[in-house]
Amino acid sequence: MPGIVLIGAQWGDEGKGKATDLIGTKVDYVARFNGGNNAGHTVVVGDESYALHLLPSGIISPNVTPVIGNGVVVDPEVLFEEIDGLESRGVDCSRLLVSEAAHVIAPYHRTLDKVTERFLGKHKIGTTGRGIGPAYADKINRVGIRVHDLFNAKHLRDKVEASLHQKNLMLVKLYNRRAVDVDQTTDELLALGERLKPYVANTSLVLNKALDEGKNVLFEGGQATMLDVDHGTYPFVTSSNPTAGGACTGTGVGPTRINRVIGVAKAYITRVGEGPFPTELFDESGDWLREQGHEYGVTTGRPRRCGWADTVVNRYAARVNGLTDIVLTKLDVLTGLKEIPICVAYDVDGERHDEMPTDQAAFTAAKPIYETMPGWTEDISTCHSFDELPATCQAYVKRLEELSGCRISAIGTGPQRDHIIQINSLID
Repeated sequence: MPGIVLIGAQWGDEGKGKATDLIGTKVDYVARFNGGNNAGHTVVVGDESYALHLLPSGIISPNVTPVIGNGVVVDPEVLFEEIDGLESRGVDCSRLLVSEAAHVIAPYHRTLDKVTERFLGKHKIGTTGRGIGPAYADKINRVGIRVHDLFNAKHLRDKVEASLHQKNLMLVKLYNRRAVDVDQTTDELLALGERLKPYVANTSLVLNKALDEGKNVLFEGGQATMLDVDHGTYPFVTSSNPTAGGACTGTGVGPTRINRVIGVAKAYITRVGEGPFPTELFDESGDWLREQGHEYGVTTGRPRRCGWADTVVNRYAARVNGLTDIVLTKLDVLTGLKEIPICVAYDVDGERHDEMPTDQAAFTAAKPIYETMPGWTEDISTCHSFDELPATCQAYVKRLEELSGCRISAIGTGPQRDHIIQINSLID
């Protein structure tokens, strides 16, 4: 039975939650494999809308086991807030499993994130200030705190002390802030660990056994391809690997267990935070897309930068992730436009680039080369098959598919759960 990876094919906010929910009724496990509560996605079920940040989308489906893998950085306070919020609305969160090897976002990670971003000034990255970057930095520097560390008081205090030794010097000497107290921090983390303990498991073992038993496992990535720390628009990226390869390292499941890799892409494109964005619109067209698409961050509320579809980005995502399918979302947002531009290549200092420039300076200088497709005015939210879409809408989708180099297997036609057209099955 399949292991399915679902990732964002652009800069995030593509509608992964809806795509996960579409597949989630047919899977047994949904596992988050990267990022932290800097991610955000919305799942709409009937008249109910659920904004999720750290929890996997499968938490909404009663027959799914949601898993937070070892590649995720977990802020226990945020996790409990999210669990409490869902349970107050009748959602059972008792099925949740959290990897014992996942790293913990401590209060001092949030402090460092905020003060260092302010210190960078005009060179800021545009982080959410939630401590994700500093927690991953500690992981790489081998001074991080894992979930299983929260259950041993002496061991935890030693790790907190080691982690804060250099950080306190920076906070006091460089940023003119108060030092963080080791004992107070240890006590806070131990208390959080007590509540977290019932959810903790060896999730790598759980997921591999599930696949051995013929269960379906969906691996859900936070953020998106262009924010990957290795393959994105570095340094304006996240601190983890939201590309398909991160599903394996972030859950402890080998690549031979993966059968499908599904990329989610909007019918246009957005990004949040700093960094280059070739098709970004600074005129009324950008404002129109933002309002029509309700393009404001689920986690931060920040307005998203908006632009026309960029098939150079889509082709790149298809290649580095090995995409087998694309779920195209928010096609309905484009309804009412007379013409719709599609970026097919870049102009970099007078030279045409059909593929993503690997040089960051070249990508920053890239100007979009557009071709224009006719738009449509009909309401497509009532369409239940591809053939029911207006002819010009069909042509737009087919052109995106051709230029992206990967088949489009599902199309989002509105915000509701049933506003989707499935062309090809997303699960074998």
